[in-house]
Amino acid sequence: MLEYSNTLADQAVLVTGANRGLGAALVAEALRRGARRVYAGTRQDLHGVDDRVVPIRLDVTNPSQIGAAAGAIDRLNLLINNAGVGHFEDLTDPAVLAEHLRVNLYGPHAVAQAVLPKLIASGGSVVNVLSIAALASLPVMASYSVSKAAAFSLTQAQRALFAGRGVRVHAVLAGPMDTDMVRDMAIPKSQPAEVARSIYDGVLAGREDIFPDPMTAALEEGWDNGPLKALERQNAGFAGVAS
Repeated sequence: MLEYSNTLADQAVLVTGANRGLGAALVAEALRRGARRVYAGTRQDLHGVDDRVVPIRLDVTNPSQIGAAAGAIDRLNLLINNAGVGHFEDLTDPAVLAEHLRVNLYGPHAVAQAVLPKLIASGGSVVNVLSIAALASLPVMASYSVSKAAAFSLTQAQRALFAGRGVRVHAVLAGPMDTDMVRDMAIPKSQPAEVARSIYDGVLAGREDIFPDPMTAALEEGWDNGPLKALERQNAGFAGVAS
């Protein structure tokens, strides 16, 4: 089980979408914190990486690649579902919404299910990288917002359902970052390396919902004792009741 500390010593971590942006920062920060092994899931080849990094070809919409990735991992303490897609659009094309759901919702679900036995064995954790757009839709990225809201609900369901098997589940509710997705938008952005540090800080402190940047920090105050969290805990009591 992950200890509440600032270290990942002797831990094995899988990061999806690891080739750039926040994913690359999460890999680097895991190494800095002493991870024994970092499985870097990408759709492209990685070159010149640390010898503790194991590149894995992983398209989270490809069941065969997900199965092969799970089979290539010998031990796993932490899954970080970071791979995602985000387009600027207005819900007029249903194919765009379907693409967002495939990557941002069905992908994290499929990867988590594939590696769940390994997380159960280690008493590990799942981290789903979401967005504050999961809480309040960003209309210029409507399908992205819808998919992240669905992924937040998925995270809450996983949290309740996996708890009895000794696996913790964390939601990362992040604001805009200086990555390819919103780089051209004239809005304040956080640096991926800073967000990655905050994510690991939150996971290792045992925080269920992580607000990793200055823009989202204001939401954190009172969150754990607020009405939405109370409702989530109430609903979690029904886990395992329905057959």
